[in-house]
Amino acid sequence: MTLYSVLAVTPTSEDWIADYIGPANALVAEYGGKYLARTANHERLEGEGEGAALRIVIEWPSEAAAKGFMNDPRYLPQGVRRRRLGGEVPREPNLESD
Repeated sequence: MTLYSVLAVTPTSEDWIADYIGPANALVAEYGGKYLARTANHERLEGEGEGAALRIVIEWPSEAAAKGFMNDPRYLPQGVRRRRLGGEVPREPNLESD
Protein backbone atom coordinates (compact mmCIF):
# COMPACT_ATOMS: atom_id res chain seq x y z
CA MET A 1 0.00 0.00 0.00
CA THR A 2 1.37 3.41 -0.98
CA LEU A 3 2.24 5.85 1.80
CA TYR A 4 2.73 9.61 1.45
CA SER A 5 4.89 11.73 3.74
CA VAL A 6 3.58 15.28 3.76
CA LEU A 7 6.18 17.59 5.26
CA ALA A 8 5.85 21.20 6.33
CA VAL A 9 9.36 22.53 6.93
CA THR A 10 10.50 25.91 8.19
CA PRO A 11 14.29 26.26 8.18
CA THR A 12 15.62 28.32 11.07
CA SER A 13 19.03 28.40 9.40
CA GLU A 14 20.36 27.35 6.00
CA ASP A 15 23.74 26.12 7.24
CA TRP A 16 22.69 22.45 7.19
CA ILE A 17 20.93 22.32 3.81
CA ALA A 18 23.88 21.82 1.42
CA ASP A 19 25.26 18.89 3.45
CA TYR A 20 21.81 17.33 3.95
CA ILE A 21 20.18 17.32 0.51
CA GLY A 22 22.46 14.91 -1.39
CA PRO A 23 22.69 12.14 1.22
CA ALA A 24 19.00 12.44 2.15
CA ASN A 25 17.92 12.26 -1.51
CA ALA A 26 20.06 9.15 -2.02
CA LEU A 27 18.47 7.42 0.99
CA VAL A 28 14.95 8.37 -0.12
CA ALA A 29 15.67 6.79 -3.53
CA GLU A 30 17.24 3.71 -1.92
CA TYR A 31 13.97 3.07 -0.04
CA GLY A 32 11.89 3.56 -3.19
CA GLY A 33 10.73 7.05 -2.26
CA LYS A 34 9.76 9.51 -4.97
CA TYR A 35 9.48 13.26 -4.46
CA LEU A 36 6.13 14.46 -5.78
CA ALA A 37 6.58 18.05 -4.58
CA ARG A 38 9.36 20.16 -3.05
CA THR A 39 8.36 23.78 -3.08
CA ALA A 40 8.32 27.10 -1.32
CA ASN A 41 5.52 28.16 -3.66
CA HIS A 42 2.33 27.15 -1.84
CA GLU A 43 -0.81 28.81 -0.53
CA ARG A 44 -2.95 28.21 2.55
CA LEU A 45 -6.53 27.63 1.44
CA GLU A 46 -8.03 27.04 4.86
CA GLY A 47 -7.22 27.50 8.55
CA GLU A 48 -5.06 29.88 10.49
CA GLY A 49 -1.63 30.00 12.04
CA GLU A 50 1.88 30.37 10.83
CA GLY A 51 2.54 28.53 7.61
CA ALA A 52 5.60 26.47 6.77
CA ALA A 53 8.25 27.85 4.45
CA LEU A 54 8.51 24.63 2.43
CA ARG A 55 6.11 21.83 1.53
CA ILE A 56 7.45 18.43 0.57
CA VAL A 57 5.48 15.35 -0.49
CA ILE A 58 7.22 11.99 -0.79
CA GLU A 59 5.51 8.88 -2.17
CA TRP A 60 6.71 5.61 -0.63
CA PRO A 61 5.95 2.14 -1.99
CA SER A 62 4.89 1.01 1.50
CA GLU A 63 4.74 1.98 5.15
CA ALA A 64 7.72 -0.32 5.75
CA ALA A 65 9.79 1.65 3.21
CA ALA A 66 8.95 5.01 4.85
CA LYS A 67 9.73 3.68 8.31
CA GLY A 68 12.86 1.99 7.03
CA PHE A 69 14.11 5.34 5.76
CA MET A 70 13.28 7.17 8.99
CA ASN A 71 14.93 4.45 11.10
CA ASP A 72 17.99 3.86 8.93
CA PRO A 73 21.13 4.48 11.04
CA ARG A 74 22.53 6.53 8.17
CA TYR A 75 19.56 8.92 8.56
CA LEU A 76 18.89 8.93 12.30
CA PRO A 77 20.18 11.80 14.46
CA GLN A 78 23.69 10.35 14.40
CA GLY A 79 23.58 10.23 10.56
CA VAL A 80 22.31 12.58 7.84
CA ARG A 81 19.35 13.81 9.93
CA ARG A 82 21.62 15.39 12.54
CA ARG A 83 22.60 17.95 9.89
CA ARG A 84 19.09 19.37 9.91
CA LEU A 85 18.27 19.03 13.62
CA GLY A 86 18.26 22.46 15.18
CA GLY A 87 18.12 24.02 11.74
CA GLU A 88 14.41 23.67 11.02
CA VAL A 89 10.97 23.14 12.50
CA PRO A 90 9.58 19.88 11.04
CA ARG A 91 6.01 18.63 10.80
CA GLU A 92 5.86 15.19 9.18
CA PRO A 93 2.54 13.33 9.00
CA ASN A 94 2.23 10.19 6.89
CA LEU A 95 -0.89 9.43 4.86
CA GLU A 96 -1.82 5.96 3.65
CA SER A 97 -3.51 5.34 0.28
CA ASP A 98 -5.52 2.34 -0.91
